[in-house]
Amino acid sequence: MTVEEAGAQADLPDEMTQPKESKTPEDVGNSTATVKVVLVPEGHVMTAAFAIGLSIQELKRHLAAELRVPVEVLQVSLDGRVLEEQQSLMALGVQPHSSTRLEMSSTDPSTHPLRPLRPPEQDNMPDVITVRVHTDDEAFQEVVVEIERPRQQKAFLGGYRHRETGAEYHHAATQTRPKRRPDRGAVVFSRDTQTVELKPQTQQCPVDVSTQMTGIGCYVSCMSDKMVIPSNYVTAKEYHSRRLRAVICLQSFARRWLALQAVNQMRRERDRRLAWLELQERKRREEKEEQLRDRRQRWLSPQRREDFNLLYHALEKWRREEEEQINSSLRGAERKAALCSLLEQETELIAAIGRHRIAVQSNNYDKTIRNFLDKSAAPHRWRAADGRLIEMDSQHTIRARELKDLYNNVNLPAVSQEQRLHVLMTLKHTVKEHECQLTRDIVDLIDREADLMSRRVKASNLEGLRKRISTLLLQYIKTPAFNPEVAKLLKVPQNSSQLKNGMFLCRSCQRHLPSASFCPPAGARLSGQCQDCTRLDNIARTRDDFSCYKNILKRLRGEEQQLSEDAKIPFLLQVEDVRYLVEVVWASRSAFRASSDLYNLVFVRWERKRHWSPWNCILLSKDETSAHLEVEDVHKAYEATFIRSIEHKHMLARRHFSQIPVMAEYLDSQPASGLTNQLFSRPITMMIKHAAGSRAASAH
Repeated sequence: MTVEEAGAQADLPDEMTQPKESKTPEDVGNSTATVKVVLVPEGHVMTAAFAIGLSIQELKRHLAAELRVPVEVLQVSLDGRVLEEQQSLMALGVQPHSSTRLEMSSTDPSTHPLRPLRPPEQDNMPDVITVRVHTDDEAFQEVVVEIERPRQQKAFLGGYRHRETGAEYHHAATQTRPKRRPDRGAVVFSRDTQTVELKPQTQQCPVDVSTQMTGIGCYVSCMSDKMVIPSNYVTAKEYHSRRLRAVICLQSFARRWLALQAVNQMRRERDRRLAWLELQERKRREEKEEQLRDRRQRWLSPQRREDFNLLYHALEKWRREEEEQINSSLRGAERKAALCSLLEQETELIAAIGRHRIAVQSNNYDKTIRNFLDKSAAPHRWRAADGRLIEMDSQHTIRARELKDLYNNVNLPAVSQEQRLHVLMTLKHTVKEHECQLTRDIVDLIDREADLMSRRVKASNLEGLRKRISTLLLQYIKTPAFNPEVAKLLKVPQNSSQLKNGMFLCRSCQRHLPSASFCPPAGARLSGQCQDCTRLDNIARTRDDFSCYKNILKRLRGEEQQLSEDAKIPFLLQVEDVRYLVEVVWASRSAFRASSDLYNLVFVRWERKRHWSPWNCILLSKDETSAHLEVEDVHKAYEATFIRSIEHKHMLARRHFSQIPVMAEYLDSQPASGLTNQLFSRPITMMIKHAAGSRAASAH
């Protein structure tokens, strides 16, 4: 018998190592068989040793754990016939220690495809092998052995290298665990290993020692003798005292060296700490300067909606300050005249902002059109297995690229008359391929421009006509019937059923708009106003700047993603929810020094060992966050009054967000039912307007 067979026989159960005898049905059901499962439609084969007495449901559970898919989506079949979960392999005719072949497919292949966890090219070892075991003198038994694949890497046990070929051979580690000795049930101690044995034994010098002295009849020369004078006698006390002084001297020098090392280490740590503090202070200062520079740049050259909201917010703040100064210093007719002058100045500033906004919108419109045409004309790209980027052009992308070049040629500002006529003729032949009202309008405008150019009409007088041609051409390009590649870029779906389900009514403008035109909070409930009406209402009434809340939310998401990859609540919140937390719950002030600069406030964890949530947060300035994050236990570091005030704010946030279904499932074990008699909730818009009104009343 070989070493492998002996190791395999050592690990086999007792019933496998015994000779074959008559077995009961229970013993037959416990026998194993090799089951080869083919994953449809990939064709991968999984092999496992399975007891023939167990049901198909147990087999599905085992394979679902291996493939990491739900059990409900698995479907096992044999020869095209779907097997029931209550059937066993023995009922299907599978014999002990034999093999069978089953097919397994997924009822939901798009969501839960069946793929082996280990690629076939990386796993050449079979899952099940058959070992022939020598049981008696002339009897052999075939035993099915399932090979285990531990996740950890086996230890390197050495090896050798062939000198001529250079091939390396490693010593292999056995996978079979050694057989343990049976436990006798009693603790055994040996007295012989704990007792010292003493034996008396005589010793004899190798050479006899003798002395020779001068005597009668014996003369010993003293020419080689020398006089030895004894030195001072050192007592044991003096010897030990000298040793003690030497030890003290050595210890003093050693302790001096250790003290120098400790001081140098403390000095290095102090320098690193001071450098880190200086770096953090420089980062905060640079971040503050960057915010001021960005805000100043947004004031001088606004480009986005947030920039114009910042301008309107600054204009409203300036108007309130001027109005308060006029009301406090002037009376009667002078006050009315000053207010009229203030109104005129505000009107001029609003008109200037509006003119700049129209110019920015025109520029942004041109950029949007160019980006739209570039995306539609871009080739299909994907990453190959070797990492190379592959690009492919289809007939639709080539068509989109031709229309893009034609649109750019039509909008060229300064060209000669011959070039313009050539571009118009190319456009005319292109659109005449499709007969509809849009193409007929384009052809009529092209003929009109060609006729006017033949009459020597100035180019400045043809500007309106050329814009109409450009607009109709853009409409032609955005039609999927003429340019199929733009169908995936249009915001409005082409399927009428999708258009019906994704449309909502705006209560302000009374228009049916898609869901992307609304801004839902964390409650996933669409507000009654679309984004355009909300922005118009903000310009006309409140004139608030939401960029500060957007920056707070962006910073919060970045920090929580670095601390924990499982953070979910910060990514469920929207800008309106952060605004509610800052203005209503925390009153737009820091919890420590009552700082009211919104651009300097951030949200951090109240207890840093728990995930961030509206009921586990604190609003602080950027300078205060580093000190708070070093606190291990907030209940020991802060006073009871301060802790109660923070917990009260957490109860307010818990009460508000518990009404939102998507946020209620993340509530911790502390119930919020005790707040029923203490708190009441209002809609977020009412709370914000009430808070804004109270601040205005206090300012007046």
